[in-house]
Amino acid sequence: MYADNFNPQAKIFYRPIDAALRWCNLVRYEAKILQAAWHCPERLGTLFPQWPCLQANLERLYDAMRNGELVYGHFGVSVPPGTPLESIALTVRHSDLRFWMQRHYPDQRPGFLFESINDTHEHISPLAYLSLQAERDAAMQECNTLQRQIQDVTADLQALGLEQQSLNALVKSQGQLSERSEHTLLQIIGALNYTILDVSPAGKPMSVLENQAAIVDAITARFKDIPGLSKRTLDAKFAAANRALKKTT
Repeated sequence: MYADNFNPQAKIFYRPIDAALRWCNLVRYEAKILQAAWHCPERLGTLFPQWPCLQANLERLYDAMRNGELVYGHFGVSVPPGTPLESIALTVRHSDLRFWMQRHYPDQRPGFLFESINDTHEHISPLAYLSLQAERDAAMQECNTLQRQIQDVTADLQALGLEQQSLNALVKSQGQLSERSEHTLLQIIGALNYTILDVSPAGKPMSVLENQAAIVDAITARFKDIPGLSKRTLDAKFAAANRALKKTT
């Protein structure tokens, strides 16, 4: 049980969209906003015109992180300034976000970051402190697990990138692929896609990527400068790969 003055909206760390919607006091619409942010992050302003602060605050957070004003990390663990902003793992710690807000927006005191005037540290019970500490320990353990999963996914994505380079080299050296070779390559891609999205015998996801769209987003974010890895091309190839795999299963 938490003390009466414990804020249930507060977390150890936040994703940018988590912080932005709390900054706008839109927690009651959190599920709806997070679903839209996952599928169409660039269209939040269009999807929710009634909440212009949502897109504005999200852009303020990203701008602060890009310019070294706001310390950020990956799943709650701070990283050196200048580390690439990867949307899947990007987080901001509660204490860093509070400090940044005090410095750059002193006139704003959103409830999830600041206690009310009548709240003081002396009012926090030992039970509430132990609850927060246990939550932090659990979050750190989850963070370590997710970091290991991200490393595995990163290796898979790098393998996909190397495979694409190998395919390009093969096309240049041997010309047009035969129908049989192309079918085999599509089966390999389909098998990789299925494996990444599968679950272990214990029922745990094999990776943090939940669906094919997430795989495409991750590849385009990490290999945006590699020709042939556009979202349109990947969607088409994955669809063809899934069809090729189904024909043999």
